[in-house]
Amino acid sequence: MEHQALDVRAHINGRSMSRYQWLLLGLCFLIVATDGMDVAIMGFLAPDIIAEWGISRTAFGVAMSATPVGLAIGALFVGPMSDRWGRKKMLLGAVALFGLFNVLSAAADSIVVLGLLRFLTGLGLGAAMPCCTTLLSEYVPERSRSTLLAVMFTGFNLGSALIGFAAAALLPSYGWRAMLVMGGAVPLLCLPFYLFLLPESARFMVVRKMPSARIAQTLRRVCGGDFADTTRFHVSEPPVATGHPVATLVSPTYKSMTLSLWTTYFMGLLVIYLLGGWLPTLIRDAGLPIERAASLTALFQLGGTVGALVVGFYMDRWRANRVIGLAYAGGAVFILALAASDIHSAMFTAFVMLAGFCMNGAQTGMTAFAPACYPTAVRATGVSWMLGIGRFGSILGSLLGGVLLSMGWGFSAVIAILGIPAAIAGLAILLVNAGARNAAKPA
Repeated sequence: MEHQALDVRAHINGRSMSRYQWLLLGLCFLIVATDGMDVAIMGFLAPDIIAEWGISRTAFGVAMSATPVGLAIGALFVGPMSDRWGRKKMLLGAVALFGLFNVLSAAADSIVVLGLLRFLTGLGLGAAMPCCTTLLSEYVPERSRSTLLAVMFTGFNLGSALIGFAAAALLPSYGWRAMLVMGGAVPLLCLPFYLFLLPESARFMVVRKMPSARIAQTLRRVCGGDFADTTRFHVSEPPVATGHPVATLVSPTYKSMTLSLWTTYFMGLLVIYLLGGWLPTLIRDAGLPIERAASLTALFQLGGTVGALVVGFYMDRWRANRVIGLAYAGGAVFILALAASDIHSAMFTAFVMLAGFCMNGAQTGMTAFAPACYPTAVRATGVSWMLGIGRFGSILGSLLGGVLLSMGWGFSAVIAILGIPAAIAGLAILLVNAGARNAAKPA
């Protein structure tokens, strides 16, 4: 009997987006939104927790850094596991983990216990993002992949913004513990829907040599199409040497690109986490009430939502690394403008939004860019290790904010120094010649 061969990549690229693919985008968007809520939540709760427990900002900065540590470790571990056992299993486990421990964080009675629970929450948060990124990237047409991934990642910025507005409305009446319960309950309530609706990646199943009937059933359900019983599926992409996926990332073929991606993402998260985590406190210290500080920080995230869509749109139409580099450069400019402006002026609000537009837009662009740089067999590892290494930048940003404030640095000095890592991020991604070439190859 003659077997028919079908390239899964070509099949997905040759069809219009199905209703199920749009549903998958919506599910991933929702997961990323709840991820963004729980990542950003501690920045809004910091003033109340510091006041209630009578602790220093440096001590709280250590506790705040527990979440990014968990994010880094979760991301580093989940990639190889996802490339071995599947995107869906790891994603469901990640959502359950960060939802559960976020709720438990509300019962903390000391900064040590809170830090431990936030670390465990971070493990799930760090694992969710690369799984979502990889799963969606393997189901959408390449011609619009950056735009659609950017749409998904706007969920993170939207979630971070919504938790800011929720903090402004709920903190005065219900306190910080109620905010943590809300942040964890939302993903846990959604978990049964994810279990039944999320598919496994067809491209992953091909690479792992799963039965053709299962691949056909999944591909037909998600993308549509008629497949004969004798159809054999494959994916056209560069071969990958056997061995640990991380070794492939630093092999001669991918080393230059990988190091550039790590550097850029590290620097970008350093800036975003220091701003997102400490901006409410910085603004309140400068003389504005906490409600206004929370709202302004939420505008930083909302600006990033628009920026992500704009950056993703142009990434599909121009050299992706140049679009991202230009956005980081704009971020450096607006950060310096923010540091030099009057906190009570209308221009200050505009600069907050523009800095968020550029920095969060560029950072989202990175997560849309990375999946195209690696083949299916190591894609989850490539994405997760970029996110994981970058998370050490977020750890540094969280710690640095507390240290600089404890040293007596003012608002303008703390903000202005962030122009340096923003500029380095832009330069690093502009030098990714190997990355740009790989992104143009079938992935």
